[in-house]
Amino acid sequence: MRSKLPVVVIVGRPNVGKSTLFNRLIRQRVAVVDDAPGVTRDRLYAEAQWDGKKFQVVDTGGIVFQETDPLHEQIRVQAQIALEEADVVLFLTEAITGLSPDDRDLADHLRGIKKPVLIVPNKADNAQREQLANDFYALGLGQIWPVSSLSGRGVEDLMDEVAKLLPEATEAADEREEVKLAIIGRPNVGKSSLLNAFAGEKRVIVSDLPGTTRDSIDTQLEYRGEKFRLVDTAGIRRKGKIQGSIEYYMVDRAQKAIDRADCGLVVVDGVEGLTDGDKRVAKLAHDAGKACVLAVNKWDRKEPDDMMRKRTPLKRDFERIIRDELPEIGYAPICFTSATEGFGLEPALNLVLSAVENHSFRLSTGQVNRLIGDAVFRRPYSRKGRMLKIYYATQVSTRPPTFAMFCNDPDLVHFSYQNYLLNQIRASYPMAGTPIRILLRASHGAR
Repeated sequence: MRSKLPVVVIVGRPNVGKSTLFNRLIRQRVAVVDDAPGVTRDRLYAEAQWDGKKFQVVDTGGIVFQETDPLHEQIRVQAQIALEEADVVLFLTEAITGLSPDDRDLADHLRGIKKPVLIVPNKADNAQREQLANDFYALGLGQIWPVSSLSGRGVEDLMDEVAKLLPEATEAADEREEVKLAIIGRPNVGKSSLLNAFAGEKRVIVSDLPGTTRDSIDTQLEYRGEKFRLVDTAGIRRKGKIQGSIEYYMVDRAQKAIDRADCGLVVVDGVEGLTDGDKRVAKLAHDAGKACVLAVNKWDRKEPDDMMRKRTPLKRDFERIIRDELPEIGYAPICFTSATEGFGLEPALNLVLSAVENHSFRLSTGQVNRLIGDAVFRRPYSRKGRMLKIYYATQVSTRPPTFAMFCNDPDLVHFSYQNYLLNQIRASYPMAGTPIRILLRASHGAR
């Protein structure tokens, strides 16, 4: 589903400051900004507001028509998709370097679209640089709007003009809450391919090169009457190896995507098998208390088409490995997918919907007290000569379901007995797909 807000698209050759302007307009640091050209490759969406008018801003990858980057064709395709949905185009150039052949090529391309195009010479930090920007009148696309996206110089005048050109927003009639799903995993497990398969379009760049996605990319869709916001995140690597690099910011964006998600779809490469990197990624979602589903992707390379929908020994073996090596997320359901063949997509979304529903599961205080009381009766617990007494138990929150148990001494309880109590809750109420938290509290007046 596309937003009903008007759309402003930022285009230009690499390293002219598109992402810096994007971040300034939305007043957040969402797009990765780096001096290395070509950092942004996908198209990145966010909402902004100017003079009381709301709109979407789209950041695109740098467009160069003669390029050796193996992804350059896909970058241009992504930019072209953005241009087709644009209401206003900001053609960003660079005042201090002047008019380049790449700028001329892109200007020729933009002449063919029937949308307002504003030439925006960036890095015009002072009056002298603004004078240099006059070279861009030679493109014959009308008035220029020199700005400094870093300092904000000239941005107000530019956006006043943009606000005049934008059509009025048309709000969607149904504004039900979205299911926010973060697609997470180590690099090159097929996250972007899965997102494209879910969306039914080439929404993000897909490549066999690891680390292709560098930002967190939001895509909206509707399934079974539910709205989804899918977030494809940069592949997560161990932080210690990437501090101070572009990849450090990739991991940071991925962590933020998990933080704002309802559920994490942890993507594992079915060909390579479970790795330590997969375990670290799953632990991120678990530690954040999010609902979680595991997707074993690329399964078409493991079994033929006629076997992919069957419960085969190969699938059972893979599930057993996951359960043995990731016991802390034993609650997460497992599905087998193939992004390239479109296999397993609906089952995956069905599991996500169920996990998100269970994430908000709530029991009455009476139900919790009876359940925990019976569990302690069946298996009393003592340590260091002292018997554990749980006087009262209640559910204190959801997302994830969290239970407080008031006892005589929380320090008595070994984690294994806490796991026993947690498993007793799951035995009665499985709550597949969501972690459960238990908080042990000292009861006032307890002996």
